[in-house]
Amino acid sequence: MDGILGPGFRDTPYWWDAARPVAVAAKMPAAADVAIIGSGLTGLHAALPLLRAGHSTAIFDKEDPGFGASRRNAGFLGRVLKKSLDSLIASHGADYALAIYRELAAAYQTTMEFIAAEGIECHAVRCGRFVAATSRRHYELLATELGSMKRHLGLDFAMIPRSEQHREFASDIYFGGAVIPDLGSLHPGLYHKGLVDRVLAAGGVVLGRTEVLQIRTIPAGFEIVTAGGTMTAREVVVATNGYTPRQFRWQSRRVIPFTGYMAATEELPADLLAKVFPNRRTVLDTNLDLDFFRPAPDSSRILFGGATGSGLAGTAAIARRLQGVLARVLPDLAGKRLSHVWSGQCAATFDMMPHIGQAEGIWYAMGYNFAGVPMGSYLGRKIAEKILGLPAGKTAFDIAPFPTQALYSGNPWFVPLAMRWFRWRDRRLAASRGA
Repeated sequence: MDGILGPGFRDTPYWWDAARPVAVAAKMPAAADVAIIGSGLTGLHAALPLLRAGHSTAIFDKEDPGFGASRRNAGFLGRVLKKSLDSLIASHGADYALAIYRELAAAYQTTMEFIAAEGIECHAVRCGRFVAATSRRHYELLATELGSMKRHLGLDFAMIPRSEQHREFASDIYFGGAVIPDLGSLHPGLYHKGLVDRVLAAGGVVLGRTEVLQIRTIPAGFEIVTAGGTMTAREVVVATNGYTPRQFRWQSRRVIPFTGYMAATEELPADLLAKVFPNRRTVLDTNLDLDFFRPAPDSSRILFGGATGSGLAGTAAIARRLQGVLARVLPDLAGKRLSHVWSGQCAATFDMMPHIGQAEGIWYAMGYNFAGVPMGSYLGRKIAEKILGLPAGKTAFDIAPFPTQALYSGNPWFVPLAMRWFRWRDRRLAASRGA
């Protein structure tokens, strides 16, 4: 690994330097109004309104709170899905599609408002995003898609031709792109830590390293069975997303866990960082199998990722693959070493849509399809509002059925094959001609 890993290299997320997950000492109560399985963004955002409304709440996690995707993700804040607005209009009609995309915008906006209202110091900014087109055809389709969103929803954007893309991102491999000026980013480790602190301050019981083995239905609600004992709860929320275990069979049959990979470079000279990100925007490309880049919010490093779902085994394989991504996209950084390399579990769904609802009496929200920070935050709050019986709990994300496939048991053996198919589609689209 000479020439790839820098001095003091860590195989843990960069975000953990400022907000490493820690054990939370707590005693399991005999009973609670609400039990929440999963201490990520969804679970914590569900817990906080419930606690502040006077409902006792216990939150369980197999690992230390913050071990999962909530402190491993890229910290991008957006308002899009893998399914475009136009594709949803074509498949489900304008009313449904516009309701979904209005809620995506609301998820982003309310997440930023929550961070400001709670005073969570997590480098949350509206930095804007550059979406880099990987071919001329991708550029055309990107302009069409964003034009439709502006027409229907009033969301601003600007197309940047290839000849001018260096004013946004110092790469020559793209065919121009689009700037969405008001999208944001944050430090996911500090964001999650701020949520944990507020849940504990509100009286929540957070039980780390306490795996839930079974949820039994009883006359009074549910019995939560762990290796360390049991407790009862009137309501149960499963908020485990990409870490959903097989024992939660209904949920695990509907989410497709996949592994994402990220790295951080060593500290870079200020002039080089300014050259790569002239406006300090986040960057991602238009491929289904996308690469993404951003400046670190609290150092002179670049954070980036790619090769999602590729089945890379071990730190060395991840580091080599990601350094190859860096050198291909940004040749100026070809010799720069990596200070951190890590992976984490995300979750897709068979219809590529997030879902929220209740099944077998148990609440759930999951399947964020690369939109985990705003959607996990938003749908967590929606679950709390539903449990509290508030009209605000209504959401378009609980309208469509949550699909699965015959014979699927939660084992995502097909993800590497699916990613190959996505890469084939990307190449085919790049080679196609526009209308």
